[in-house]
Amino acid sequence: MINPSILDHPLLTERYFYPRSESFKNPFWVDCGDAQLSCYYHNKYPESKTIILFHGNGEIISDYFDMFIPIFDQMKFNIFFAEYRGYAMSSGVPGLSIIQSDVEKIVNAIGLPPEKLILFGRSLGSLYAVHGVYLFPTISGLIIESGIAVLLERVLMRIHPQELGITLDELMATVNREFNLREKLEKYKGTTLVLHAKEDTMVHSAHAMKLFNWAPEPKFIKLFDEGDHNDIITTNFQEYFQLIYEFVSRK
Repeated sequence: MINPSILDHPLLTERYFYPRSESFKNPFWVDCGDAQLSCYYHNKYPESKTIILFHGNGEIISDYFDMFIPIFDQMKFNIFFAEYRGYAMSSGVPGLSIIQSDVEKIVNAIGLPPEKLILFGRSLGSLYAVHGVYLFPTISGLIIESGIAVLLERVLMRIHPQELGITLDELMATVNREFNLREKLEKYKGTTLVLHAKEDTMVHSAHAMKLFNWAPEPKFIKLFDEGDHNDIITTNFQEYFQLIYEFVSRK
């Protein structure tokens, strides 16, 4: 049993997460012991890389099926959609720390060597993609889109430490211990692509620059002139997926 983290406090979970239930056919179940995750694996190209997508907060994996599956079929890449506790058909309750603890089980469930994998984190999912390459530093590639570099900033937008029964220093220490993305990226041995909208009004593009600066070489960044946090893909559709295709193809 994993020791509970203050970052999984029910009040913070209530304010931070926006889970949504929805059923879909042929889920790929990942057993996390106290929770079952309703993931989905589109695997048609055994010789190709598999991209593991960790989605954003107000989303579920089926939001991506109609757009991403046909596109990655054209690219001849496999894609694994990772789901979170309490989202779609998954059991359990989401929490910043407990979801992070599921990342290792998700990656292991696919049964492929790290060198065959690309981790792709969008928004909230960037936290878990970065954690994945920290756990498996020989993973081939990391894609961070609209990512979060400093989690403490996001937490303090939703809650005051006193509401959790701790001080600001204690909260800072916990976040730094569990979500120090700079330290996690320093251990990564693969290639990183950072994508972000310059005028993102939800997660400032300064987060993208931090993540890019922290990532080791080789690394690439694209700050899109158009689009915002939730329409970056549709606004920059062709260039967005071309960059991903080129990035994965060179791996």
